[in-house]
Amino acid sequence: MDAGRPPPPEPALPDQTPDRAPLEQAYRAEATRIRAALAARTGDVGLAEDAVQDAFVEAIEHWPRDGVPPNPGGWLATTARRKALDRLRRDKAGAAKLALLAAGEGAADAGPDDGAADQRADDELLSLAFACCHPALPADAQVALTLRAVCGLTCEQIASAFLVSEPAMSQRLLRARKALRQAGAEVRVPDPDELGERLAGVLAVVYLVFNEGYLASSGREPARRDLAAQAIALTRTLHRLMPREPEVLGLLALLLLHESRAAARFDGWGRLIRLAEQDRRRWDAELAAEATRLLDRAIALRRPGPYQVQAAIAALHSQAPCYEQTDWRQIRLLYDRLQMLAPSPVVLLNRAVATRYAVGPEAALAEIEPLAADLDGYHLFHALRAGLLGGLGRDAEARLASERALALAANPAERELLTRGLSL
Repeated sequence: MDAGRPPPPEPALPDQTPDRAPLEQAYRAEATRIRAALAARTGDVGLAEDAVQDAFVEAIEHWPRDGVPPNPGGWLATTARRKALDRLRRDKAGAAKLALLAAGEGAADAGPDDGAADQRADDELLSLAFACCHPALPADAQVALTLRAVCGLTCEQIASAFLVSEPAMSQRLLRARKALRQAGAEVRVPDPDELGERLAGVLAVVYLVFNEGYLASSGREPARRDLAAQAIALTRTLHRLMPREPEVLGLLALLLLHESRAAARFDGWGRLIRLAEQDRRRWDAELAAEATRLLDRAIALRRPGPYQVQAAIAALHSQAPCYEQTDWRQIRLLYDRLQMLAPSPVVLLNRAVATRYAVGPEAALAEIEPLAADLDGYHLFHALRAGLLGGLGRDAEARLASERALALAANPAERELLTRGLSL
């Protein structure tokens, strides 16, 4: 297979099918699983992606005419495997991969109908995530490739999230796939002696995937619940493989704490609700309790890390009976700790939110003004600044900051919230 050949066009599900619902449902439910299984069997992320796209193109051609098959997932898995075999037979260098794929004949047809199949699917998905986060790739390529191969976002959606053109993102993904081939990257969970050095990159990418699902960086949908669920499933699989790794425990606790508030984050009209105004009775207490147990186990291991500290901050929010009674002083101290572990102007920006309530808006404004050079392009910097200025009676400056925040915000729910004149 020519590593420099561009990938086939993505199946245009919204525009080319009379009844697109079955195809869209199948894509969301099956594409990632099939892609991960093929990548695990052949060791080639690009081949797996191409074969899955080929399978959906064939579905677009046949399903409207012949009807949706009784087992859509099985049909797509079989077709994708056949497409991969066809590509490998045309590839002079594909003999070894062809043998691997042929050896998996039959196993790929088995649906996730029992615990062993579910575990195999999780392992294959995690193997694909580790491949996409290979150290041969720069960080932005790792995230983009994970969003494409593991989460199934289209090139257009990823380009929008990265604020680049679709052709530019297509080339970035092509270069990433080529780099993986040249590096001989294996689609597998690394051996224990390699796992530690690879883990940080995977955790960072999984967290970014969750954030994209929790509040999309752009596009028409304010949130992608399927992406958030996928990130949680990947982290649970990591936890199963590494039950005593504190940062895995910390990340899982952090994601579950955020997820526990998901039902209260939007109102009936799809409008974003600020944390201060959420109905805490709608929070999932069971999920929050699970997260707290995981965090306690992580802290007991006495190897602190950024995800554990962020989970501790989220836990304080979860435990507060109301927004006003949040332990802002303790949260401020935790942000100090987080800044020591993972320095970032965004950490300092979040610390200023705690300062606003623990000390006062004037002190918080003094903290964020030095961040302007680093965060001028970040809408939440201007949104917080607007709130602080408004609290100090500097209304004209607050209005300018709000306008700047609105101009930078890409998420529709955040834009609507800013338009209502509320600070985030």
